[in-house]
Formats: sequence, structure tokens, C-alpha cells
Amino acid sequence: MYYRFGKVFHFISVLFFVFAFLYIYASLPDLVAYQLNEYGVGIKIVTKSTFFYSGILLFLILNVVLVVPAKLIENQGTTNIKRLFPIGDVFRDYMLTWIYSFIGIINISLCILGLFVHSINNQNEIATGEFTFFFYLVPIFFVVWIGGLFWIIFQKFKSLQVQA
Repeated sequence: MYYRFGKVFHFISVLFFVFAFLYIYASLPDLVAYQLNEYGVGIKIVTKSTFFYSGILLFLILNVVLVVPAKLIENQGTTNIKRLFPIGDVFRDYMLTWIYSFIGIINISLCILGLFVHSINNQNEIATGEFTFFFYLVPIFFVVWIGGLFWIIFQKFKSLQVQA
């Protein structure tokens, strides 16, 4: 049941990424700088289309690679998965919730990265210094989610030992 909340969060994060990335793409100049020197001049520059296609490709690869294990668990893809995460098992629900919410966290992190590139190229709208909070928030999210994964795995192993 909980994994449905994870799926909704994943869906909302996909929509958020699509809208944010399209906004960023529309507001970027033809040459996109993603690193500045000490004088504020772009030293690493790509074209707008390269930035767009590489961003979309990164988004698609990360989402597909992370959704496949969730779909395997959800649809009982192999016999090992059926044994480890049977339908009705609370840890199956926890694992699916974790995977879908982790994908959502990655999508939000990609949005923050895109907004940072936007702020580098449009310094009149958003100062790059305003992103410090978000750059500290992203690693905290990752650490909390990875800690949650270890907790789920530890609890699952504990329940397997009790059953044996």
C-alpha cells in the first residue's frame, strides 16, 4: 500500500523535472556555460542542444535503470524475487516505496542541478549563491535514503532468520 505513495512521488517528480527542464532550456542562451572562472566567465561551455539532449538522456537512463528493479519486484519477475519479496510481504512494500521515492529524489536532484546551470547563465534572475541550501540538502537526502535502504535490508534479514 505504501508503495503507491512512492509511485505518486515519482510521478510528480517526473512532471516537475519535465516542466523545470523545459523552462531552463527555453531560458538558456545558445552557448551554455556550466563552469565559471574567478571572473565570472564561462570556461566550460556546451551548445544549448547538447545540454538539452544530454540532460534528457541522463534523466531517461537513471529512471529506466532504477524502475526496472522496482517493476521486477512488483510483477514478481523471477523465482528468487518471488521468494524474497512475496506478494503481501511488508518488506516488499517497503522496498518498492524506497525505490520509487529514491527515483523521485534523483529527479529532484537533477532539477536542482539544472536550475544551477540556469543560474550560472542567467545571473540577473537567480544568484548562484542562493543554491547553497540545496547543495547541502541533496547529500542529506541521499544519506537518509541509503540509510533507509540498509534499515529495510537489515529488517528483512532479521525476519528471514526468525523464519528459519
